[in-house]
Amino acid sequence: MTSIDIAKAYIKAVQSGDQAALGALISPQVIWHQPGNNQFSGTKSGIAEFGAMFGGMMAASGGTFAITAAHRYMANGDLVAIEIEFAATREGAALNQPGIDLLRIADGQIVEVWLFSSDPAQEDVFWG
Repeated sequence: MTSIDIAKAYIKAVQSGDQAALGALISPQVIWHQPGNNQFSGTKSGIAEFGAMFGGMMAASGGTFAITAAHRYMANGDLVAIEIEFAATREGAALNQPGIDLLRIADGQIVEVWLFSSDPAQEDVFWG
């Protein structure tokens, strides 16, 4: 699979909630850079820390957090940038904005991820 194929499979797995596919695509040693200044922000090291963060985001959003669209996939060597839209709701609050997911891929797996939000302040308020 090309880097673009891996990135597309990642988005599909996130959108469908396919944990087995995500587990196969994301390296057990993944380094995940979550933006902002909220309870989920910061660098997560390894699949366990990533899983705890992602599970917390799903719990905080009542399971509504989702990548609602992926528009473009752009590769440069082992990096793939994906133009996405993401959304979530919880009582009294909504999150809906574009962003960029930047994946570093090595040996057929996602080994490092940087996320970019178009409105970090809105995201910080939403996640608390």
